[in-house]
Order: sequence, then structure tokens, then C-alpha cells
Amino acid sequence: MTSLPRLTRRTAAALAAMLPLALVSTAAPAQDIKERTFKVAQQNPKGHPLVTGAEKFAELVAAKSGGKLKVNLFPGGTLGSDAASVSALQGGTIEIVVLNSGILASQVKEFAVYDFPFMFATPQEADAVVDGPFGQGLHAKLADKGIIGLAYWELGFRNLTNNRRAIHKVDDIAGLKLRVIPNAINVDWVKALGANPTPLAFPELYAALEQRAIDGQENPLSVILANKFYEVQKFLTLTNHQYNPQSVIFSKKVWDTLSADERKILQDAAVEAGRFQRQVSRDAAAGQLAELKKLGMTVTELPPAEMAKLRELMKPVIDKHSESVGVETVKALQAEIAKVRR
Repeated sequence: MTSLPRLTRRTAAALAAMLPLALVSTAAPAQDIKERTFKVAQQNPKGHPLVTGAEKFAELVAAKSGGKLKVNLFPGGTLGSDAASVSALQGGTIEIVVLNSGILASQVKEFAVYDFPFMFATPQEADAVVDGPFGQGLHAKLADKGIIGLAYWELGFRNLTNNRRAIHKVDDIAGLKLRVIPNAINVDWVKALGANPTPLAFPELYAALEQRAIDGQENPLSVILANKFYEVQKFLTLTNHQYNPQSVIFSKKVWDTLSADERKILQDAAVEAGRFQRQVSRDAAAGQLAELKKLGMTVTELPPAEMAKLRELMKPVIDKHSESVGVETVKALQAEIAKVRR
């Protein structure tokens, strides 16, 4: 009987190479993704750049999860005010909220620094700060409050509108009754201008303007246009007095039930959608001003001397709130901005 020849290493390797690939390769592990649906609460209506960003986010989450993770949008304040939405998010009944980062000062006091007037000169400065260690560090502080910070988007620079008179100098602002975001720093800077601040939740704003319960408000051009404030406001003043980053936040109560793969999909999609959303917002800005003029708003710009006066009036407000926010926090933010300006 003839014995079979012993296989050499080279022969064995050659035979292995001839075997079907499925028999010799290790399959990549399947992602741990379940069928889930998430709600996103926002204050602005469909068509606003923030809602466009949320639509992109939903699209990316679906694509990255193979359709297993679905995101349903609730724009226009349909799920309640920002404060109500944050409370529902902490309770786990709303999974995602997109809101002004400064509003989160009610949870972590340092977030108030994002509401300081004239803190950022350009959107690029803001991007560098919020996407870097400073912004990420603030988002990390939210975990103890039942909130996960996913990413920063943008609302943009705020401008003043009113229905009583055109604003040509800072003194023209005095006496106006202005709606402000309900927090202390916004109340104080309006007082510093001699105007009367009226803290009001955003869903109530249009009706208050229409009923002449207040004279005016301040918001980015995108918000003024998307929410049709031009219907109830005649005068627009380009002050760019405050830049609003937006925080995309997630319920920690729900987050803790997700797999690592699901979390990564949501995190990556929020950041990617944020890049898209910021570009949409900035590309639209010039057209928004032209459209508001076409719709009948009278637009004025304060001359350089008046803008300098406006900044001076804001300084005591910044100094006062630097103490409550934390001087070290303010210095850290200013240091990050200084790096960008070098």
C-alpha cells in the first residue's frame, strides 16, 4: 500500500488559498443595532436652517443604521418650550432637543458664557471654541444633569427688531419693551440699554408681538424670516450683538439603554449634520436680509461710534455675570478665542 505524501508547508498554503473564502476568513462582527425611534424637539419651523440640519441628521442616522434607527422631527415648538423640552428629555420622554446653548445655564451655570454680548466676532471663532476642548468640556458637565451633549450647531448672530421706530443710535433703544430669552444676562443687557426686558418662551413670542404686548425682540435673521416676524415687526437693526451656538442634546436616561454602536451612529451623525447645518445657515444669511427688505422691513445699521457705545454699555453686564459664571471659565473662553485670532 502506497502511503500518501506528507504535505509541505508550501503545498498546504496553496491548498488553503484554493478553499472558498467564506471557509478561511473571519466574518466582521454584526453591529448591535435595534429598531428604535427618537423624537427631536425644536422651536423653529420647517424651512429654518436648524430644522434643515435636523432633517439631515435623521437622514444620516437612518443611513448609518441600515434604517433601524429612525428620527422623527417636531419643529415649531410643538412639544413645548425649551424649558419643558429639556425637562421631558431628562425624564426620557423626549430623546433629542436642539436649543440655544446658553439656555443650558439653568442646568450648568457655565453655559451662560455663550450668552455674553459681543463674545464672538465671527462664526469661525465660535466653531473653534465649541468644537474644541472648551465646548466639549461644557457638554461633558451635562451628564450629571441627565443630559448628553452630542454636538454644536448654530443659530447665528442676533439682531434687534421693533414696531415703534427705526433705530439710528443706541439711545433710540431706550424705552422699548423687548422680549428676551428667559435668563439673567439677557434681562440685564436690555436694562443696560434703558429698555424694558420681558422674558418670554419662544412659542409665545409671535402672539405677543401681534397683540402689541411687547414692542420688539432680538433674533438672527433666519429666525425673523422663518417665523414671519416681519408680519408684526416693521424695523430691523443690524446689531450682531450676540452669537448663539446651538446644543444638540440627548436624554441620558435613554442613552444608557443604547449599545456602543447605536451611540456612535448618533454621535457621528450629529457632528456630520452640524457641519452641513452651519454651512446652510451661513449660505442663507445674505439672502435672508434681502428677503426681509423685500417683505417690507426698514433696515438700519448703527454707525461705528454707536456700535462702540453699545459695546461699552454691555461691559458692566459682562463683568457682573463673569463672577456668577466663574472668572476662570470666562478667561478660558477668551484664551481659546485669542488662539483663533492669532
